[in-house]
Amino acid sequence: MALAPIYLTPEQNSIIQQPVNAHIFLEGPAGTGKTTVGVERILYLLMNGIPANKILLIVPQRTLATPYYQMLRSPGVPPGGTVNILTIGGLAKRMVDLFWPMIADHINFANPNKLPTFLTLEGAQYYMAHLVRPLFAEGLFDSLTIDRNRIYSQILDNLNKAAAVGFPHTEIGRRLQTAWVGEPAQARIYEDAQYCANLFRDFCLEHNLLDYSLQLEIFRKHLWSLPICHDYLINEHRHLVLDNLEEDIPVTFDLLNDWLPDLDSSMLIFDQDGGYRQFLSADPKTNYALRDNCNVHANLSENFIASEKILAFGETLFIVLNPPDKKAISTKEQSNFTNLPVFHSPLEIKYYPEMLDWVAEEITALIDSGYLPGDIVVLAPYLSDSLRYSLVSRLEQFRIPVRSHRPSRALREEPASQCLLTLAMLANPQWGLHPPKSEVAHALIQALDGFDIVRSQLLVNIVYQKGELCSFSQIKPEIQERITYIFGGRFEKLRDWLYSTKEGSPEQLDHFLSRLFGEVLSQPGFGFHANYNAASVAANLVESIKKFRWATGDLLSEDGFELGKEYIEMVQDGVIAAQYLGSWSDQPEDAVYIAPAYTFLVSNRPVDIQFWLDVGSRGWYERLYQPLTHPHVLSRHWIDGTPWTDTEEYTTNLVALQRLVLGLTRRCRQAIYLGLSSVNEQGYENKGELLRCIDRALSLLI
Repeated sequence: MALAPIYLTPEQNSIIQQPVNAHIFLEGPAGTGKTTVGVERILYLLMNGIPANKILLIVPQRTLATPYYQMLRSPGVPPGGTVNILTIGGLAKRMVDLFWPMIADHINFANPNKLPTFLTLEGAQYYMAHLVRPLFAEGLFDSLTIDRNRIYSQILDNLNKAAAVGFPHTEIGRRLQTAWVGEPAQARIYEDAQYCANLFRDFCLEHNLLDYSLQLEIFRKHLWSLPICHDYLINEHRHLVLDNLEEDIPVTFDLLNDWLPDLDSSMLIFDQDGGYRQFLSADPKTNYALRDNCNVHANLSENFIASEKILAFGETLFIVLNPPDKKAISTKEQSNFTNLPVFHSPLEIKYYPEMLDWVAEEITALIDSGYLPGDIVVLAPYLSDSLRYSLVSRLEQFRIPVRSHRPSRALREEPASQCLLTLAMLANPQWGLHPPKSEVAHALIQALDGFDIVRSQLLVNIVYQKGELCSFSQIKPEIQERITYIFGGRFEKLRDWLYSTKEGSPEQLDHFLSRLFGEVLSQPGFGFHANYNAASVAANLVESIKKFRWATGDLLSEDGFELGKEYIEMVQDGVIAAQYLGSWSDQPEDAVYIAPAYTFLVSNRPVDIQFWLDVGSRGWYERLYQPLTHPHVLSRHWIDGTPWTDTEEYTTNLVALQRLVLGLTRRCRQAIYLGLSSVNEQGYENKGELLRCIDRALSLLI
């Protein structure tokens, strides 16, 4: 069976059909079909006899490889072998794992003859918390008022930036200090962050633990220079395709600058307005220099997604936002559009909830007029729990399917995770982790289908004593009737299952939760039955625990710690969930998508309708407050020792907002709805930069 035909322009076809030994640099704005060309180029190589296992696809984030996975799984793809799809971090991990015996003696590991343990994000945060938590009592970070999990993650982020940019991790604190121009007390915070980074790195070397930063550093400094490693990569991968080059780290440039001349062919795809992941060390400026290594330069400019008027709106916003010392992207004379497809909420809306009501009503009207829920996306600068709940509740009242995604959402913030871990604590009283009655009540609401808060609190107040659950049969008959025997029977089945586990040998937490989900919670009458979101969260939680056990199990056993207890305490500390592909892909496509704006951009998908929530919010413009790190100071383009002033902050924020509005408008086919309210979610007056620029842009276009 042949592959489904795809319409390609002559320009796209000419790029795809370049000789199989061509080195191609393809650039252009979003929406011009660059990824389509990348997909078809790989197919063209396969059709021309290039073995699949000789082709390497590199993406900065695994989710960006989705179009390539879809093509490779389609009927009609030549059989034989598999195209390798990796991130630079994944490539580094693979090489370190393969060549470990050759470099272990040269990196000051305490046990070079012992195999290393590769840490996930959760595992790295666990060990960071294990090392840093006792230091809070000594006064470290005493002037900070942020959550502890943010302290752990920002210290790890500093280590990752040092490895991605290519400077020693011991210079993190000094670089941050020399750029700081505020209160002198902040210098001590940077010293504390440097101390903790050094402590963590020494701990990893002592116990053969490899976090992302150490994997990348070993690959860059030790492995790539080894002829055997270099020759292995060249022989294994003769053809390279790298998509979204602008979102990758500067070490990518170091690697490819040396590697490209030895490859048979390559295609580097660059989004001219990208760089949304600069907070994760994405470096468009450095990586664009790889253009000089390619003998074919191609540029696509025709947008296949957005309408002419949407594109004009985006370019006008860009010009309005353009800092005085920067050249505008377009000097095209603006047309006088009378029916611009940009709508905003009524001017009389004052309070934030009223704006959400308007959004829900407009989405309902759009769906009633023929739009599919999957054609609509709702975007905000940040997606707080309250905003997420409020909007989802409103849309569900209209029976509109909805899905949301927030990669930085902590495991403890997911109701399904809270339910599973609370039940695990109840089943293991020997841990000494006795959840409060309120958490047990909410866990039962999640666990028992249709159970409400009133009945749950009544039941828990009676049966939950001294950290354990009593039998429903011990409750007075009149109270049993209030709770109902249906819910009582479901509770009793759950309770019997939980306490039957104590009769056998101790069970690993991930095995316990897998059985709990499969044998009880997913069955009819229980809360996870036909609840696909809860099932996805449960799967991610089990995978997280499994990887945590692989990374820490031996070390915890040696020190006499209970793995399940340690994991739950880590989650209670607010550990951030690692990225799971299922969180992005295993969701209903035909549902309204709610996400932070940058999360939507890096998913790289177009939609018909966009809603921009609270466009007066400063969150669209201001960089997220991170007192222990700085993505621009810890980069290759910041001159070491130069102060970071308000001028740099203002200009950088404007440039980021320019990228944001161009990226959003070029991924919108038909209309943008602007949510406005006089006061924001916190009750303050809205005076954001985006709102001011939208007013000016509309005055130019209408």
